[in-house]
Amino acid sequence: MKKFSFKEIAVPAITLFLIAAICTAILAVTDSVTAPKIAENNAQTEIAARQLVFKDAKAFSDVKTVEEASYVEALDETGTVIGYVFTTSSKGYGGEIKIMTGIGADGKVTGMEILAIEETAGLGMNAKKDDFKNQYVSNTGDFTVVKSDAGENEIQALTGATITSQAVTDAVNNAVEIFRTVEGGDK
Repeated sequence: MKKFSFKEIAVPAITLFLIAAICTAILAVTDSVTAPKIAENNAQTEIAARQLVFKDAKAFSDVKTVEEASYVEALDETGTVIGYVFTTSSKGYGGEIKIMTGIGADGKVTGMEILAIEETAGLGMNAKKDDFKNQYVSNTGDFTVVKSDAGENEIQALTGATITSQAVTDAVNNAVEIFRTVEGGDK
């Protein structure tokens, strides 16, 4: 059996260590350069989504948190609260689904936008389509998912994606529950 010298073992080990250290340093620098831009882009996406889910709002308050969700007050031109925009999430088939739901002072959903979703292409990803999202608009919540012939406060499940449909509905229902808490004076 051949004996290995220190040089035969140390040189490859040190070389691999140096390569790993350099790669780690490059990744750390890349992250420190891109992280602020990613955070800024995410913030801009949320601002744009707020306007999509609450079109009548002229401005929004600072972000507030309640339970495990965040929300902003939707304000008219005089600064009067005309509703709220909630950011909630729920567990879907492919992971967490994060949505933004606008709810007017009357308790009706003004809009819903999906912020993050990683569901099956062609099935669960259909939750991003307007036909699905618009089922929530102008209804007051306590939504249930049905497989056919949806009525008031019922959401027609996406074909082949009942888990996704239920997850999105759970997130909207969570926003409605938080609205009731916030509107009830438990701010």
